[in-house]
This record gives sequence, structure tokens and C-alpha cells, in this order.
Amino acid sequence: MFERFSSSPIVKRIKRILLRIDALIDSSMFDSGRRSRELYEDFSAFMERFHVSGFSRVAVELSCEALTLGLAGGVVLLALAGSAFQMTNENDWLKQTDLAVTFLDRYGAEVGQRGIKHDDSVPLEQYPDYLIKAVLATEDRRFYEHFGIDVIGTARALTVNARSSGVVQGGSSITQQLAKNLFLSNERTITRKINEAFLALWLEHHLTKREILQLYLDRVYMGGGAFGIQAAAEFYFGKSVKDVTLAEAAMLAGLFKAPTKYAPHNNLPAARARANDVLNNLVDAGFMTPSQIIAAQRSPATPIDRKRETAPDWYLDYAFGEIRKLAAAGKLGDNRVLAVRTALDSNVQKRAEEVIEKNLREQGRSYRVKQAAMVVMEPDGAVRAIVGGRDYGASQFNRATDGSRQPGSSFKPYVYLTALMTGKYKPTTIVTDRPTCIGNYCVHNYSGGYAGSMPLAMALAKSLNTVAIQLSQAIGNGDSRVGRAKIIDTCRRLGITTPLEDTPSLPVGQSDVILLEHSAAYAAFVNGGKKTTPYAAVEIRNRQGELLYRHDRDAPPQQQAVPYEKVVELAGMMKKVVEEGTGKRAQLGEGIDVIGKTGTTNGYKDAWFCGYSGTMGGCVWYGNDDNDPMNNMTGGTLPAGTWHDVMAYAHQGVPLKPIVGLKPDPKAADAVAANGVKPLELGAPQRPATLSKGAVQALESIQLKIRTIGGGKQSALEGPAALASQDEPRNSSQGFRAVGGVIQ
Repeated sequence: MFERFSSSPIVKRIKRILLRIDALIDSSMFDSGRRSRELYEDFSAFMERFHVSGFSRVAVELSCEALTLGLAGGVVLLALAGSAFQMTNENDWLKQTDLAVTFLDRYGAEVGQRGIKHDDSVPLEQYPDYLIKAVLATEDRRFYEHFGIDVIGTARALTVNARSSGVVQGGSSITQQLAKNLFLSNERTITRKINEAFLALWLEHHLTKREILQLYLDRVYMGGGAFGIQAAAEFYFGKSVKDVTLAEAAMLAGLFKAPTKYAPHNNLPAARARANDVLNNLVDAGFMTPSQIIAAQRSPATPIDRKRETAPDWYLDYAFGEIRKLAAAGKLGDNRVLAVRTALDSNVQKRAEEVIEKNLREQGRSYRVKQAAMVVMEPDGAVRAIVGGRDYGASQFNRATDGSRQPGSSFKPYVYLTALMTGKYKPTTIVTDRPTCIGNYCVHNYSGGYAGSMPLAMALAKSLNTVAIQLSQAIGNGDSRVGRAKIIDTCRRLGITTPLEDTPSLPVGQSDVILLEHSAAYAAFVNGGKKTTPYAAVEIRNRQGELLYRHDRDAPPQQQAVPYEKVVELAGMMKKVVEEGTGKRAQLGEGIDVIGKTGTTNGYKDAWFCGYSGTMGGCVWYGNDDNDPMNNMTGGTLPAGTWHDVMAYAHQGVPLKPIVGLKPDPKAADAVAANGVKPLELGAPQRPATLSKGAVQALESIQLKIRTIGGGKQSALEGPAALASQDEPRNSSQGFRAVGGVIQ
């Protein structure tokens, strides 16, 4: 049967077809292999022509490696450039930076300006020729030759600085400095320098050299609160930049390197020595001859006496950033010339700066500390004062608003509040100070020992690290990760935006926070648990005096962020920190309840005190920019003392308010009823008197009548600021002018 089937014609035909297919496949594979071999041989013969050996081979290999690395570097540079170029997305980026803002304090006294003065900007062609040459000879001699980054100048600066073991010459071009002024902060980071370089290239592509130089001279900080060389000429010499002499031009050009150090109203000998260097630079650069500068060297410039005038530059930088955000959000319309009444208390600002400088001068060496920062804020977020560092002229980086540091134990109130919110704990709940570990992480107390069992409130007063870690475990029902996630959520509710690293050490403050945000979060502890958003601008008007923005009208109202009753419990616990615990130096005496918390990080790299009365408060930080450890400084020493010295002054003559939810003692109630506290009781100097709230309201009604009679038209500075006459007593060195609606 099988033989009959296999011999059939159909089967034979199928066999022949399959055989042909097999032969076709075999021949195709053979032909493909042969052709591939021939192609390879041809390719090898072709490439053999390029065969090199010896030094030529080394050069080729190095070139190939360089190309590979160059391509990889290009990809990395494109990735890094992304963040820089995102800042230039807006088509009107230059218009947004052209704000001209005059700032008033809470009482209506003019305290400074920011931005370019539209009415006073002088075209570059009207500048004296020797002034332009002095700036270029000192700041960027190759300005018209480089492409935004002066490679030769940077290399030269690095060489000089290496030989001198310090920073003697700067390597940033004028274009780079303009990029920083237009788009970046003064933060000292590698990321900022990378963005600065890319933005400099972008500016060179979009603007001419003259436009770049004009923008730079209109915006550069020149000391004394003056931004732009025209404002500096008026401030230091009382004349337009068009009229400055060669000696005055040299003194102005010398300010760019260190505006405060060389400001003539601060240190005239240093300013004149620097001006002499600038004159020599003119000769070295070939712009002038020795005979042309000799008269200026023999007769140096003499500035106007302005030794008593100071500007709250840290505060104004923060306020100007706030105004720029409002303008970018379209809340100010197309207006670019503005008058802004802020919540700034000029007297408190000055006092905070003086206390910090005094402490650093007298105790900085013994504690090995060089920097400090402070924020004074009301419980609703009104910022009364900001100190961003020791010397604004030496470094404009604002450590209060832009820097982030580890808060240490000042972070613990967030942990304790989260524990109270679980319902498992009350201030009287007994906890045990004992050895505590999470995995390989074992925490120890500052004292090194263990205190045993105590109420939860006392554990916070003693700032026990072990209890904070135990609470993080209990909050998560034994899972510390879950507990830390809830703690982070509490921080977010209160306004902390910095990335909080989820590590076992989080509850004891090992993750960075920003001082301004930390201060605002603490405000919730005295206002009943409402989220506090810091703000500087109370009112904003255009040049015609028309009201564009009013915070109490246009800003979102405060929202309840955490349960009221739990915040009240926490406030009672934090009151014990000041009365019985690590924050005793912050006490303001009988009559003013204070809550607060100290903070000290590992290695004494940061020391904090954050606290509030019912009226105002904030945070104080001491440390070093390079994270060098201090000499055993804790939050209960200099930070708590600084807070006390500033707040004792700030609480004079202002209406005292109780901490929400806490029952004040009778003496505190009497102080509130008396509407003031004697300075001797607080251990502070006498604060200048200010108008009462009733007097301010009366002036506001007068202002309204004047507007009605005058048709409602007035300039920005003839509005609120003009209510008080020239003969009225002054509340600060800047002068006193009352403003309607002031909250003292």
C-alpha cells in the first residue's frame, strides 16, 4: 500500500518541488556567503589604505577618543542647558525685568528702590567715555571680543587665584553677571554657575554688545541700596552719571567688585584706594595714558556724607521677587512703574541687623561662626524684617529666603504635632527616654544619657532625640516609614516645600529646610493651625496712585491646615520649652507668653531658635556657608539670645495679642490691656514712638477726602506716603509718613 502511494505521480511531483526548494535555499546561502566574503575582502582592502602605525596611530586613537568624549559631553551639556533655557521661554522676558519699584515700609517711609528707573535711565551714548572705559578695564577688558564667556580671562583669574591661595580676580564676564542679575539668584552653587554660562551665551545671541552693557549698567548693585550706575551717581555724588568726573567715574567703577566694602559712605579710604586701582587699570588696558589720570589721582573724589543712611537690602530683594511674581501672574496689568507699601518695620529691621552684627563681631571668633540669618513675621504671614546674612555688599545671597539648612531639633514640633494628631498622645502621655534604634541607625541624646519616663511635654522641653524617633515609629503603628510619611505630610500642610529625605534621622531634623518657610510653619502654632504664607507687599499702586493690589483683598485667605485643638496642645508644650527647657534665653519677661524650640545639628554645623508670641516671631540661624563646624554653639545660646534681643525691642509699643487657644496668665492679660510693654522690663533699648492704629485710621479718612476733592488722581508717592507732613516726628532714620490701613 505504501509503495503504491509513494510511486504515484502526485507524490513524485511534490518530491521534485521540495528538492528544488532545498537546492534553491542551499545555493542562495552559498551565494550569499560568497558575496559577503567578497564584500568583506573588498572592505578590508579599502580600509587597509587608511592603516596607520607609530605616532600617526596614537594621534588617530586620541582623536577618536576625543570625538567620543565630545559627543558624550555635548549630550550632557544639552541636558544641563535645559533648565537655563526654560528661564527664557517667555517672549516678554526683558519686559518682565523692567519693573521700577519704589518701596515704602509699613508706616509709609520710602526705604529703597529696585529695578531699572524708567524715567532716569541714561542712554549709553550719553555716558562719559572714560566711565565706560573704566568699567571695561576693571570688569571685562575683552568684553567686545569674547562670545559671552571670557575663556582667556577666566583662565588668567584661576591662575592668579591659585598663586594667591584666595580669590583675587573674578572670572565672570559682564554678560555672565547680567545673566545672573536678570534670571538667577545669588546662590553659590555649581548649578547656578552652569545656568549662568548658558544664559550668557543666549544673551550674546539675542542682544548686541551695547544692549548687554546698557542693561548691566542699569541693573548692577552699587552699594547703599542703589541699583544701576545712574542711581549710584545720584546717591554718592548727587549728580547724573552724565556729569561725573574721571575721579568719580573711577570710584563708581571700583564698586562692582565689593559694593559694601568699597562704598565711599562706609569706608572712604578703601573707596579711594580702589579708585586708584581703577585708574591704573585704565593705563594697563591702554585706554588712557599716565598723564591723563594723574589729576584724578591727586584729587580723588569726595562723596556726599551718607553715613547714617542704610537700606534694608535683604528685605527689598525678597519683596522685589514677590512683585515680579505678581507681575508675571498678570495681577498688576501692564504697569511697570510701581509704589509698594510693605509690611517692613524699619526699626525692627535695623535692630535685627545690629544685634546679629554685634553678636558675630563679639562672639563669632570664639564660636567659630561667620554667618547668621533671621526672619521676623506676624502670625498671618506679614514679614516685618529679614536679615539674609552678615554683609549684603560682600554676598547678596539671601540665607533667609534662598538657603536651606538642617533644622536639627527645631524640626521636632512637626513630629510631636503629627503624634498628637493620631489621637494616641496627649501632652501628659508618659513616654520613656531609652536606647532607641531603627535597623542600624541608633539615636543618642545631646546629653549622652537617658532620663527615663516623663510626660510628652517634658520630652519636648528637654529636646530628647530618642523620643522623637519613637514617635515616628508609633505614628506609623510600628512602621517608621509610614510614620515619617505622615510627618512629611504635616510639613507640607504647613508650607514646607523643600525635599524632605525619608531617612530614619528625619524626625531629629536631618533634612534641609528654608528659614523663611520654617518661620511661616511655626506661625501656625500660635494662630490656631492656619497655614501661613509669607508676604511683603501690603499695597501696590501705579505711578498715578491707583490701587492695583491689596493683600487683605486680593490674596487667598488663610486656610485651616491642621486641627485647632491639636495645635493648642502643641503650643502649651512649646511654651514649656521656653519656660523650663532649652529655650529659656528667649523669655520676654512677665506679660508676654512665648512658644519656641531650639535646634542644633550634628557637628555643630547649624544652630537655630524658632519662636513666637501671639504678636510676632520667627526663626534665627547661625552657621557657616562652607558647613564648617562651630565651636559647641547650640540653639539655646546665641540664636535664642538673638531672638530675645530683637523681639524685646520689636514688642515695644505694639498691641500685644495672646497665643490662640492658650489662656494667658493674669500678668499677660494686664500687658495686653495696657497695649504696650516697658522697654526696661524687656531688657531692650527704647524704640521710637509710632502712631497708634486709631491715628492711622484718621489719616486714612483724610486721605480719602483729599482724593475725592482732587478727583482721585495722584502720583504713587503722593498717595499713602504723603499723608504726614515734613514736620511730623520720624519713626526711623528714613523719615515717618503714615499710611492708611497700617497694622501695627
